[in-house]
Amino acid sequence: MRKDTIVIREIESEDDSKIAKAIRSVLIEMGVPKVGTAYEDKALDCMTDTYNKDKKKYFVVVKGDDILGGAGISPLDNYEGNVCELQKMYFMPEARGKGLGSKMMAKCLEFAKQVGFEQCYLETLPYMKDARKLYRKVGFKGLEKPMGNTGHYSCTEWMLKDL
Repeated sequence: MRKDTIVIREIESEDDSKIAKAIRSVLIEMGVPKVGTAYEDKALDCMTDTYNKDKKKYFVVVKGDDILGGAGISPLDNYEGNVCELQKMYFMPEARGKGLGSKMMAKCLEFAKQVGFEQCYLETLPYMKDARKLYRKVGFKGLEKPMGNTGHYSCTEWMLKDL
């Protein structure tokens, strides 16, 4: 692989610290609260272990040795039903505007379908306009209230998509 080639692949253990740093960097850039959001998730520091379980997978966007972003699928916490959650989808500024969000979304949703989920849920913030535009483009619809209990009480926008 060339150093300037951007690829989307499954996370590997050596990616853990890089993806944690990237996600926290994007959250700070966006002015996201550090409590009640992914910023404080313990999982950020051990993503490989967190997603190395049944019906879970995390993908990273890689250019050379750099992690430019990522996203994952996991069963929705504290919810009875065959619903997954799109989790921790964040991209560094240099990865935005290149169609990587759409490619990542396709990869995540394809995995969700393969493992048998019927719907995909996500939580976001009102000022993440570009993200919400992408979610609507691929068929997510807004909800009036959250589903399950992810612990991300600062996220006030909820969306759902049939798979």
